[in-house]
Amino acid sequence: MTDTPDQPARSLPRIPAYALPGASDLPAARGPWRLQPARAALLVHDMQRYFLSAFGDAPSPIPAVIAHIRQLLDWAHAQGVPVFYTAQHGNQDRRDRGLQADLWGPGMRALPEHEPIADAIAPAPGDIVLTKHRYSAFQRSNLETLMRARGRDQLVICGVYAHIGCLATAVEAFQRDIEPFFVADALADYSREKHDQAIAWVAATCAVPLTTAQVLEAA
Repeated sequence: MTDTPDQPARSLPRIPAYALPGASDLPAARGPWRLQPARAALLVHDMQRYFLSAFGDAPSPIPAVIAHIRQLLDWAHAQGVPVFYTAQHGNQDRRDRGLQADLWGPGMRALPEHEPIADAIAPAPGDIVLTKHRYSAFQRSNLETLMRARGRDQLVICGVYAHIGCLATAVEAFQRDIEPFFVADALADYSREKHDQAIAWVAATCAVPLTTAQVLEAA
């Protein structure tokens, strides 16, 4: 089926460059939680080549997002914070893809230009890669079980896209009594407007927005 003017495009958009938010741009969080590395896990959400290709060669935001995620990974490894990644498989069966196919089409293919996580932030030995099935990283995965087994009840979220899977993961973490932290300058989205909307929404309902620098200060 081809798209008509009355139907949404079933593919990723071409995302223009935009500047990432800084500490002064973050809204106050309704949640009172403070990040504690001994309770935290880090989630790198969907940083695969397929999703990053929507940004093309734009100078911002992806280069800075990758640099910030690299800092978060180094912090996590140094602090003993467990690291989780989400990654979809290509060539998903239509029956397994479900309603996502209605909105986004067939999705990524099993190709080296689609499936791998960005080289600069690739998983290290001991990091755990979860197969992604739906917007939330918790859906059809054992993320919560793995966190609980490690005594973790806080989740630091970074990656793409802020207003879709990252937001859905933050909401579900909250609903499972896991305190979510949304790393505003280690996320990317379709636009600065959607990026800011996602941060404002989670701040008001389920998560604490932080910058990368603020995460690195946690000890």
